[in-house]
Amino acid sequence: MQSRTSLDSWQALVTHATEMKQQHMSELFKQSPHRFEQFSIKLAPFLLDYSKNLINENTMSKLLALAKECDVEGWRQKMFSGERINTTEDRSVLHIALRNRSHKAIILAGKNIDEDVQQALIQMKAFSDNVRQGHWKGYSGKRITDVVNIGVGGSNLGPQMVTEALKQYSDNSINVHYVSNVDGTQIANVLRPLTPEKTLFIISSKTFTTTETMTNAKTAMRWLVASSFDESSIAKHFVAVSSNKKNATEFGIDEENIFDMWDWVGGRFSLWSAIGLPIAIDLGFERFIELLEGAHEIDNHFSQAPLEQNAPVILALLSLWNCTFLGAQSQAILPYDQSLHMLSAYLQQAEMESNGKSVNWQGESIDYPTVPSIWGELGINGQHAFYQYLHQSNNIVPTDFIGSVESVTPVQGHHETLMANFFAQTQALMQGVNEQQVREDLKMKGRTPEYIDKVVPHKVHKGNRPTNTILMKRISPRSIGSLIALYEHKIFTQGILLQICSFDQWGVELGKGLANNIQAELAKNSISDTHDSSTQGLMHFYQDSKADK
Repeated sequence: MQSRTSLDSWQALVTHATEMKQQHMSELFKQSPHRFEQFSIKLAPFLLDYSKNLINENTMSKLLALAKECDVEGWRQKMFSGERINTTEDRSVLHIALRNRSHKAIILAGKNIDEDVQQALIQMKAFSDNVRQGHWKGYSGKRITDVVNIGVGGSNLGPQMVTEALKQYSDNSINVHYVSNVDGTQIANVLRPLTPEKTLFIISSKTFTTTETMTNAKTAMRWLVASSFDESSIAKHFVAVSSNKKNATEFGIDEENIFDMWDWVGGRFSLWSAIGLPIAIDLGFERFIELLEGAHEIDNHFSQAPLEQNAPVILALLSLWNCTFLGAQSQAILPYDQSLHMLSAYLQQAEMESNGKSVNWQGESIDYPTVPSIWGELGINGQHAFYQYLHQSNNIVPTDFIGSVESVTPVQGHHETLMANFFAQTQALMQGVNEQQVREDLKMKGRTPEYIDKVVPHKVHKGNRPTNTILMKRISPRSIGSLIALYEHKIFTQGILLQICSFDQWGVELGKGLANNIQAELAKNSISDTHDSSTQGLMHFYQDSKADK
């Protein structure tokens, strides 16, 4: 397969990157008074400002030429039409079908899967309404007051991030909790204040075999039965989201309480499906539909907008530019809204599990840098933690700043202070402050020449640090749906540009397989000599330390 590096557009960008590294963004702004209008996209859910990147018209022209040469538009059509673009697993990639609010037919294997999706939504509505309205009763006849979602990865991060982001929209009629960690501390802390006869569990696992999820599910089951003294109570307190109905029914869950998952939906893109049951229960089904509608709005934009005005495509191209061509190795996600405190963790999984790969579609080693490591924190917290690194480290970290015009919890004076910092940080990262400016400032403050000479090198900020700014009007189910879909389509586009299979996760599976073998050895107290000396030593120390107690 032809490497991306052999493309004319790729080579043009390599040369151009060398030229642009000699530029400074502050000078580019001085040269173009209309730079903001030139490098921003206004959509109904949000504004994307990407003018604070080390780019000019020539840069964007070359990046768009690469997108054309990589056939991003063709691959986009393949995804939307249901072609099996997840080639290593021979699957379609159709999470967009889960929020197909136009109900346009999507044909897969001769069947319109929109019909299946609509049926699943009807089941979700009936279930969530029954729980919220108190019609679903536990084994003692009492209404459910608490729902515990047990899952891991995409079966946990997506729903939890959304319910946290939209907490102000919940009527708190049902308390929703999440358990993902197999460390028993988490499930013990969640269950301790709850009442078994009033608690409902959602077990979210496509295969219904995931070790972490099933370990937690069995603990929850024992907790319930210890109270009810009757295993038949499981049917009244457990439902499942899974494609493995056999395993779920053997666990004790009624088949009518098993919600479908399809192999054309990847776990980290599944919150739009029945994996989103906790969202519908917490916020109400109508709010869940608004979430889908927001995502569908961006699906339409991504599928129809020309590349030069296509927000997900632009974000993907800028990521490629900053990381593959300019050499950045990580990217920060910095939300300036308390509601989005889990967004960085969610996007960390979405992008790194999708595109953290080192071989192309044909399994050949890639000879160029791919996606960055993703990390981040709430903006204000980060300012007092790691922004020193962002401003003055030798490592340049491209950053997405995400904020909202209006707070969902208005407290006088707070949002203005928050947003003043939001705007100031992107300006500071772009402009920096040079030696002359520092000297003049210190001189005006009456500092001695000796003090100025000593301190100046420490106060210089080089600037030229790239940022994107996403400014939403207000956090809402619709705007959150749009924001998530924006990043989902960015990730897809990145994969096409980099020739990466974005929708498998074999790197996750290797560690799981080894863990299963090691767990069996620990249980038998029989450690195999096939392990390396470090792993053997650690396992023996663990076993010996337990025996000493």
